Amino acid sequence: MKLKLKVCGMKYAENIQQVATLQPDYMGFIFYEPSPRFVGEDFVLPSNFPMQINRVGVFVDQPEEYILSKIIRYGLSHVQLHGNESPVLCESLRRKQVKIIKVFSISTEFDFNLLKPFVGVVDIFLFDTKGLKPGGNGVAFDWKILSGYNYDIPFFLSGGLNMENISGLSGLNFKSLYGLDINSGVEIHPGLKDKDKIKELIAHLQTTNN
Repeated sequence: MKLKLKVCGMKYAENIQQVATLQPDYMGFIFYEPSPRFVGEDFVLPSNFPMQINRVGVFVDQPEEYILSKIIRYGLSHVQLHGNESPVLCESLRRKQVKIIKVFSISTEFDFNLLKPFVGVVDIFLFDTKGLKPGGNGVAFDWKILSGYNYDIPFFLSGGLNMENISGLSGLNFKSLYGLDINSGVEIHPGLKDKDKIKELIAHLQTTNN
């Protein structure tokens, strides 16, 4: 299956428009104030933002009412939950006709039984590196840990992905790997993405997907 590409942590209007011309499958916007990639409460999505790019709102342990307000305001297609959100919240949000991406942080080991309560209430899992911050730590984890994943729910791989390390994916065979989530590995500074790096990464993916 062709791997999907999600560019997360987008912040600046001009940069959003530049990256959108590369047609990633997903683009993520962070609505969590402590993050250096927080879009701000006055964020305006460019009026010419392509409809075919999935709009992902990223939240961390925030009230359901706040999340719902952003879904409506920005026409979000997906909600990415990056904290300790419950399966009950996931199910409730999913009833609002939005798809749910639930994030789990991976360190040197991981108990995949923790995912069981979320089966049936999320659409995609996302595995990121466990760090001091919820996302954007710029460090990859040992992907071989994911050999213990045996659910049918597709997942995004995240955590410091860049041109230097994604070549290592070719030696791995994860049947449920759905896509790559890139952020800090293609940045000039937090929130500002390097279009050329993303373009190079897309070209590499197209080669490996063929």
